[in-house]
Order: sequence, then structure tokens, then C-alpha cells
Amino acid sequence: MSEKPRPTTDFQIASEQFDIASEIMGLHEELRLLLKTPFREMRVDVPIRRDDGTGAVFIGYRVQHNGARGPYKGGIRYHPEVDIYEVRALAALMTWKTALMDLPFGGAKGGVACVPWEMSAGELERLTRKFIQRISIILGPQRDIPAPDMYTNAQTMAWIMDQYGRKNGYSPAIVTGKPLELGGSQGREAATGRGTLFVLEHLAREWGVDPAASTAVIQGFGNVGTFAARFFHELGGKVVAVSDIDGGLYDPAGLDVPAILAYAHAHRGGIKGFGQGKVVSNKDLLNLPCDFLIPAALGGVINRKNAESIQARFILEAANSPTTPRADQKLAERGIVVAPDILVNAGGVTVSYFEWVQNLQQFFWDEDQVNRELAKRMERAWGEVLAVHKERKVDLRRAAYIIAIDRVARAESLRGFE
Repeated sequence: MSEKPRPTTDFQIASEQFDIASEIMGLHEELRLLLKTPFREMRVDVPIRRDDGTGAVFIGYRVQHNGARGPYKGGIRYHPEVDIYEVRALAALMTWKTALMDLPFGGAKGGVACVPWEMSAGELERLTRKFIQRISIILGPQRDIPAPDMYTNAQTMAWIMDQYGRKNGYSPAIVTGKPLELGGSQGREAATGRGTLFVLEHLAREWGVDPAASTAVIQGFGNVGTFAARFFHELGGKVVAVSDIDGGLYDPAGLDVPAILAYAHAHRGGIKGFGQGKVVSNKDLLNLPCDFLIPAALGGVINRKNAESIQARFILEAANSPTTPRADQKLAERGIVVAPDILVNAGGVTVSYFEWVQNLQQFFWDEDQVNRELAKRMERAWGEVLAVHKERKVDLRRAAYIIAIDRVARAESLRGFE
């Protein structure tokens, strides 16, 4: 049965961003078609037994977008809105992200349509094992390497490694974002948030802004949002608002970040009931005055309807595809600088690459080395994006896409057409 696309899907956003950059580049139509078309899409049923003894069937997806530069790489998410269009778009974004960071990977993504916060640990484990059992034929350390994403974590990756290993033997490089005890990397959990702050610092330096005298609003208080809040606070900046799925809290004087992090840790990641700040909706939170707006939740949240109301000076896309192309245009007209997702949130896949390398070599790095190498990679990518931004007089997103698309196009061209 075919699925109907949502009105503004991540796939539509990703496709249009690709088209805009390809037009600027003058990319040959043959290459455009090849680079836009996913290599493989898999849809599977995932039946499990619930804790109460009843059966349930979920739908899972794995999309491998492009593997010209290396094995497919991309996370697995659990969320009720997961569908083929979202997974297809996120797989494409991973292709551009790994290419921009010059990692020897292609792009993939996976997900299961479910409501994970209403499922027990046992149900999630059974779901994970069955899903991996269904798609394992296309996985492998040199073929396709999953990682955590929305509502999946190190424990989920441990189940994946164990399930894959039951048939294929000890294979720690099959998945990244694992617990340290199973071959995970130091620094992986904080990597996406840390990478976000590296970009923020470079952006601030280029535009002459002092982070320590700045304010930030963070939408999304999961892994990325919490680490972004912590690191921005450590820079001396004020986090004036944060939010989770239930809404947000706003205090123009600055929230007590260590206290709200401790509260969220004690309340399964939630901030509802924290004693400080005015309650605001996720929608209104995006319009609060600040220097840095960091969307770190779902895609499409900044669109043509609210772009005129954004009061931030800079937007750092810690989420995937949080800004639509129409919003991009309006924000540019208003002088608001957008640092694109394929750069800002690339810290996670970069340290995943480090973890994969360590697993293959069975030689492990300490956290300082991981963070040093991450900083070098982020600085190099930022420098390349900034150079194209200035040379071609395009915004940061177009600059990042031009670099990424060119690298993948070169790889495809060198491989040749049959």
C-alpha cells in the first residue's frame, strides 16, 4: 500500500535544497538524477509480543541513499511520524553530511514508526532485535553501519550489535554509538552537541560576536539540546529558553543550566515542573529574542509562516532540516545567518567515524584525542564552507551543499556509468 506524503516533508525540503545548489553548480542533469535517486529502500514489518501478551506489528524502514564514497552510514530513529519520505530525506542528508566532513562514508537512515515513550524496555528490545533481524541482509561493517538517532541510544545500539553478532560473530564495527563496555568511543554521546558549539564559536568569531555576552534559545532537550545547553553555559553565555516535547521554559535573565540538566536527568529527560522560568509553547519559543537560536528537535519547524517572527541573529541547525527553503529566503532577506544542519550537527557522525576506525583496529583513543580530532574536522569543514560562501557569494547552506555535492559527484564520475 502506498503512503501519502505529508504537506511539507523533510524529503521535499532536502530535495529542494539539493536542486538549488545543483543549479548554482551547473551540475549535469545525468548526475543530478543519479545523486537524487536512493540506491536501495527497504520496508519491513516488525512484529513483536507486547508485555501483556498481545501481538503488535510495526513498520520499519532502511534507506541507503548513496555509497559512492564508502559504506552507508546513518542513524535509526523510533518515532510515530517515521515514514518512507522522512527516512529517504534523512538518508540523503547523511550523504551530504559525510561528504562535507570528508568522511569515507555514504548516507543511510532507518526508523520504526512507533511511540517509544509508551513502550517498556523489554518491548523496545524485542522491537530492535526483530527490526535488525529483518534488515540484517543489507547491514555490515563495510556495507551499512547504523547509529543512534531520535529516541534510540547506546542501549539500542548494544542490542543491534548483539543481534547482528548472533549470526555474523563478534562485529563491534557494525554499529556506532555503543556503550564504552562494548567498544564505544569516548566522547560519542556529547559529540553532536559539542560539534554544534564548535560551529557557534567559529560563526561568532567571523561575525564579531562574543559568546560569553550572548543568549541562546534551544528547542529540543534530548541528547543534542542538553549538551548544547551545557557547553554554551560553559562558554559563559546565557541559555534563556529550552523546551522538550511538552513545551518550554523562558527566563530572559538566563536559566540555571546545571540545575535544569539535573532535573531533566531525574525526570526521564523532561523539564516540565522545573521551578524556574515562564512556560512557553514550542511554537512561541522559536520567536523569542536571542542571539543564537538552536533548533534541536524535528524538521520543518522554521517555515514561511514564522520566519518573519524569528528574533534571533543566528540560527544553528542542530536538528535535521529544521528550516524550509522558503524560510531560508525570508531569513536571508532579514539578515539572519543560518548555519546549516549538514555542518552544525555533523559532530555525531564524525565521532561515529572515529568509533568505527577504533573498532576495526581494536585500538582505542582517550577522550582528549577524540575531542581534538573532532575540533580539527569541524574547523576544517567550517573553513571550507566559509571560503565558498565568500568566493561564490552564496549563503552558508549553499556553500556547504556545493562542497558536498561536488565530492559525491566526483566519486560517482570516477566510478563510471555502466
